[in-house]
Amino acid sequence: MVCYLKGTPGQGILVPRSTTLILRGWCDLDWAGCPLTRRSLVGWFIQLGSSHNSCKIKKQHVVSRSSAEVEYRSMAATTCELKWHKAVLACIGVPHHHSMKLHCDSQAALHIARNPVFHEHTKHIQVDCHFVCDEIMIGNIQPSYVPTRSQLADIFTKALGRTQYETLLSKLGIQDFCAPT
Repeated sequence: MVCYLKGTPGQGILVPRSTTLILRGWCDLDWAGCPLTRRSLVGWFIQLGSSHNSCKIKKQHVVSRSSAEVEYRSMAATTCELKWHKAVLACIGVPHHHSMKLHCDSQAALHIARNPVFHEHTKHIQVDCHFVCDEIMIGNIQPSYVPTRSQLADIFTKALGRTQYETLLSKLGIQDFCAPT
């Protein structure tokens, strides 16, 4: 992605006047993706309406034995970011009364999020579980499954083929402002 940004200095993000001010979060990971350390690469992507708003990619500090655990931690980080964006909108006088959408391609992580009963297997991520479940129960977050081929956060976390990369890139809302009209 960095090579793409460096090679396309005329591109930017436009938030159209007619955009719906609905916050959406996309979270994903490349589990044990580093071939040397087997640490996971976690990423999230935030949209306001149909426009890209922010993203973050981070290599985990520890090796995780469970992809669902890492995916769930990614959901918790994305939930924090969505709440922060909602607070910023409120500070500038733009109320956001809708549930924020949280898109995830891990059915195991979504099951943990929707199931408020915690088990011994989730004890190590219990704080994240309580945080996300509380946000779901009060209606701030609305998690939903998205197929892996449609996961926008993949563009930040995985090496993709050209076709998949271009398909996802077209959905990010990035436009070339230097191109002739």
